Amino acid sequence: MTSLVHAAKGIRILGIDPGLRITGFGIVEKVGSRLVYIGSGCVVTGESGLPDRLKTILDGLNEIILQYEPEQVAVEQVFVNINPKSTLLLGQARGAAISAAVLHELSVYEYTALQVKQAVVGNGHARKEQVQEMVMRLLGLGERPRPDAADALACAICHAHGGTGLLALSARNRSKRSRQL
Repeated sequence: MTSLVHAAKGIRILGIDPGLRITGFGIVEKVGSRLVYIGSGCVVTGESGLPDRLKTILDGLNEIILQYEPEQVAVEQVFVNINPKSTLLLGQARGAAISAAVLHELSVYEYTALQVKQAVVGNGHARKEQVQEMVMRLLGLGERPRPDAADALACAICHAHGGTGLLALSARNRSKRSRQL
């Protein structure tokens, strides 16, 4: 599902759901308090070796950044998996995604899956189908995006809403403490 919508100029946000086989991306534009869907999809790496997959992620996101010209990037953080090897591999895919943003000198913001789900669904333990449904409703889409694209759009929505969740609370608490000092 890819479409371009030209909206009044706002802040364009690229959300990324990193994965070694499939990396989801979603672009929204925040215009005032409104969110406008710009585009979404997936970078699919295939079955090649790790270096080739990482290059595919880097190249794919580079093309997306050049095409959509986001100003900010929101990336889902890696959660610690039962399988340490899987966690390390996912971390490398995430590193390739962040590298694509950094190469374009874009600001990168990180959110946990819990924060993203809390911001979009209102429940940090929501199922993938619930995230897809809420993303579809919040952005006025005619159909559910693929799960990886929906997760990336949810990450962008979370960031557009001020990073609601644990990270935003943590930042507010730090800000309050610094004013008290």
